[in-house]
This record gives sequence, structure tokens and C-alpha cells, in this order.
Amino acid sequence: MAERENRRGNRRDRDEAPEFADRLVAINRVSKTVKGGKRFGFAALVVVGDQKGRVGFGKGKAKEVPEAIRKATEQAKRQMVRVPLKEGRTLHHDVAGRHGAGKVVMRTAPQGTGIIAGGPMRAVFEMLGVQDVVAKSIGSQNPYNMIRATIDGLNKESSPRHVAQRRGKKVADILRKDEAPATEAAEA
Repeated sequence: MAERENRRGNRRDRDEAPEFADRLVAINRVSKTVKGGKRFGFAALVVVGDQKGRVGFGKGKAKEVPEAIRKATEQAKRQMVRVPLKEGRTLHHDVAGRHGAGKVVMRTAPQGTGIIAGGPMRAVFEMLGVQDVVAKSIGSQNPYNMIRATIDGLNKESSPRHVAQRRGKKVADILRKDEAPATEAAEA
């Protein structure tokens, strides 16, 4: 029995070997009125990423702030998604995401642009490792919905390698077709 627990513990250590950065996005204090007065609780929203193309978010609730943050961080690590990045710094193509009334538009950007995004979206991009992106939130300003909409949009992101694999072609064939009109226009 003890050996089994040790193996599980070792596996957990290996899973956490990649260094994750986390960003606290929002803390919400809620109160419940009871006979003796008010009881306070806290809800935390955290974004976690390895800054190399993986990101996740989590929310946690507890009677104290540190415990809520810990729960949110653990949930975020369990719900991480991988996003393909172009040259490791920006998105491959423009994409829109949606969750409830929250809508976001994310656009690829040239090198040196930086992260042009507000609040919760900025936290997601920084934890993801994106260096150049232009993003706009349209609709809900609720940080929970903004982050869910951002993750929804990032899940729609696909790399040329993924598209080529899906079509059964080579990456060079797909990239040549995209670049062909630009080279013909330059020659004329």
C-alpha cells in the first residue's frame, strides 16, 4: 500500500516538473447573513500557464483567500489546453471566441507589437507565452466570461501542420497556396 502511494507521489512530482506561472485575475468576496451576523467567503479566478503554449484557468471558493487561490490553481493545472503558436510568439490566424454574452476577437500581430489586450485576456496571453497579439473584448466585462471566451477562441486556433495532417497533404503545399497570390502580384 505504501509503495503504491509512493508511486503516485512520484508521478505527481513528474507532472509538476514543468514550471508553471500563475496569475490571479479576480477575487470576489461574498457574504451570507446568518443568525449571529455575516459569514464571509471568497472566490478566486486564476490563470496558469507554462509560457510555452499551454494555458488553463480555474476558480476556487473557500472561507479564506489563500485557500481559494490554492483550489483555483489546482483546478487550472488540471484543465490546461495546448495552443499552437506561430514562431512561438503570436497566433497563426485571426480568431473569435464566445462564451455567453462575452465575445472576444484576437488577431495575429507583427513582431514588436506586444500584448494589446485588456485585463483577464492579458493574463491568459502572458501565461500562454504570446508576445505579440491584438485582442478586443466585445460584450460582457465579467472576467469569468472573458477568460472562457478567450480559451474558446484559442481552442479554435490551428497550425499549418495540423491543417496539412487533416487534409492529408504536406505543410509546404498548404503554405505555397497561401503565398502564391502575393508572389504573383509582386512579379507583375
